[in-house]
This record gives sequence, structure tokens and C-alpha cells, in this order.
Amino acid sequence: MGNTPRRHFLQRLGLLSASSMIGGFASKVSAANLEAALKNVEMLTPDQLATEEEFWYYIQQSFTVSAGLINLNNGGVSPAPRTVQDAMKRYYDYSNEAPSYYMWRILDQGREPLRERLAVMAGCNKEEIAINRNSSEGLETVIFGLTLEKGDEIVAARQDYPNMINAYKQREERDGIKMVWISLELPSEDPDYMVRQYVNAFTDRTKVVHLTHVINWNGQILPVKKIADEAHKRGIKVIVDGAHSFAHFNFSIPELGADYFATSLHKWLYAPIGSGMLYVKKEHIASLYPLFAAANSRVDNIRKFEALGTRPFYIEQAIGKAIDFHEMIGMERKMKRLHYLKNYWMNKVKDIPGVKLNTSLDPKWGCAIGNVLVEGKTPAALDSYLLDKYKVHTVAIEWENIKGIRVTPNVYTTLKDLDVLVEGITQFAAESRKV
Repeated sequence: MGNTPRRHFLQRLGLLSASSMIGGFASKVSAANLEAALKNVEMLTPDQLATEEEFWYYIQQSFTVSAGLINLNNGGVSPAPRTVQDAMKRYYDYSNEAPSYYMWRILDQGREPLRERLAVMAGCNKEEIAINRNSSEGLETVIFGLTLEKGDEIVAARQDYPNMINAYKQREERDGIKMVWISLELPSEDPDYMVRQYVNAFTDRTKVVHLTHVINWNGQILPVKKIADEAHKRGIKVIVDGAHSFAHFNFSIPELGADYFATSLHKWLYAPIGSGMLYVKKEHIASLYPLFAAANSRVDNIRKFEALGTRPFYIEQAIGKAIDFHEMIGMERKMKRLHYLKNYWMNKVKDIPGVKLNTSLDPKWGCAIGNVLVEGKTPAALDSYLLDKYKVHTVAIEWENIKGIRVTPNVYTTLKDLDVLVEGITQFAAESRKV
């Protein structure tokens, strides 16, 4: 997932110039402007480019976001660039000309090339990648597909995503497995502390550890590889929830030490809403039951996890355009910009009396997602204040020991947008001190 040089991917794909990326939906002037912007920044490092507002202005023009709302909840689901939207709509119209023919015989032929492109991004074998609808579907495929016996233990954190917690509770209720829950004090920049919480929970009965790569509530990045290494020493399998990490910052799935990994492509890859990806390490495919029954549940073929029945091929095939857009920017450039945006607003509010940051400023432990609390006030009160007074959309978080509003900018977010957020937090904190 490294930063592919622009000239290389233009040569390889033959369709990623700015003109070809936006020519179908914008004026020739806009296309020329983005083309010039890309050319002008070729010599800049990702760190230098992170602060080049003119360049990111042209990236912003690739989106159709509302001018009447500052959307800072991209962590829930991200808007797609216009090229992705257009592709999805085009494929949908195409499908409806004769669905059984154009979907099954034409569009479905694009799945294998798409699988290969996703595998390149993930740094793994294409025979380890299944295309589905979201992280929850991928992770529940694993959670319900593992062969476990009564009394087998699974270690997970109370800060994990609710859908996963509920899936494990259902297996506990139905199958008699034992859940061992840990609780993390976050934010943390101490890898030894985080590793220790999991390792201390391991016993001879532990079969699986569930790790959320990026805690969705506050953007905390976990030291997944260190925990996975300790788990594998003990013969414990590792499930990684990568909903918020894939295409967000630079890594490959194998280097995490994951046995299983799932992500939502409609978050940081900017693919159509309802697209996801599941990784299963090759050696584990045969033993994992699919969530939707396949003709042979024990076959050693990643495609058995794609037996979903009739599916929206127009969504699936538009993922390719999202990959094009991602590669046009480059992973390193994107990562640096996202981290810069998070730290920009957090540095401006961190010294305001009563304001508490719940996310690390260190790029090792956080990227785009930030969480902030005004002490003495509920997260919901701050969330409502920002929306009502400033038309800034965030999300209130109250989950276990994490409380605050989650703020998630994206590549189309401007510093002016974040200045409005800062003003809103500043005013809310000031008014709270007067009460």
C-alpha cells in the first residue's frame, strides 16, 4: 500500500490521469486544473504535500459534499468521489437492461480483476481475498465460521465494535464458549500496556483473540502485530477488525500477523456504500465455514465466502473506480494529510480550559479520527451545539469508558471547515464555564 509514483500507475493502468478521472463529470477547465495540480506536486514529499491547501482544494472538487453542512463524521461512512458514484449509477442502468444477462454474464466477469487489485493493496495473495458488503459481514463470517467447543475461550475488548461484541455473545449463548473481556484505558501511547492487557487474559483454553486495529470510538491504533505475535506463540488465532484501518494508513495485512481480517471499503477507500472485503489466510480457508452456505463448505477456495445469492454487482464493480482515486492520490500522501487534519484542530483546542482530548496526537497511535470532551458536559450536548449553531456534523460517543464527540475529517475537508469546528468547541467550552 505504498505511495505509487504517479507516472508508474498512469503507465500501468492507462486511465488514471486527472482528465480521465474527472473528465466525465466536470468541465475541461476543472480537469486541467487538477492535472496541473498533480504535476506541480510531483516533487513534494508526502509531509510537504499535507499542508498544500491548493492541491487539496482540487481533490475536494472530486466530491459532491453538501455546501450547507460540514461533515466531520466520515468515520461512520465516507462519501464517494463523483467518479465512483457515476460508475455505480452507470453499472446499475446497465444491469437493468437485462439483469440476468448483464449482471451474471458481464459485470460478474470483473470480480477476478477486482480481487487481484484489492490483493495488491492488501499485500497478500488474491486467493485470500473475498469481496462482500461490510466489516460486520466479514467478521461475523469468521466468528460464526470457526469450529469451537464448549469451554473454549475468546479474548476481546469491551471497546470493540458492538456488532462484533453481540456476535460473540450469541456464540457464547448458543455454543457455550467463554468470552474473556478486557477493558482498555485509552488513549494510550504505551504498547507494552496494551499488549499486556491481552496477554494477561490468555489461558490454556484461549483459542482466539479479537483485535480492533483502530478503535472506532476514538481512533486509537492498537499494536496488533505485537499482540498477534504473543497470541501465535500460544497457538491462538488472530481476528483483526480493520474497518477503520484499510486505505487509511500504510500497512499490509500479512505484516499485522492476522489470520483473519475484514474491512468496509465504503469508509477509507471511498467505495460505494455497502462494499467490503474479507481476508482469510490461505491455510485457514478450508476449515472456516462460510456464513452463507456454499456447495462445499470445506473447500479450500476463498470464493466460498461470496455465496451471497443475488447481489448488487453495480456496487461491487464501482470499487475499481475507488481504487483508481486512491492510487491517484497515493497512500502516503493521503495518510499524511489525514493525520495533519486531525492534529490541526486538536492542537487548536487542546489548551482550552475544560477541553479533554481522548486521542493521541502521535501518528503511531492515531490518524484521522479524533475524540474530544468538554468536561462537565455530555457528548450529546456538544454534538447538538455544533450542529445547531455551526452546521458541523460529528457524532456523540458514550461507550464504556470513552466519552466525547468523534471528529473525522477526510481528504475533502478544508482547514476553513476545521476552523469552524474549533470556533464551535471554543464557544461551547466558554459558555460551559459560565454556567
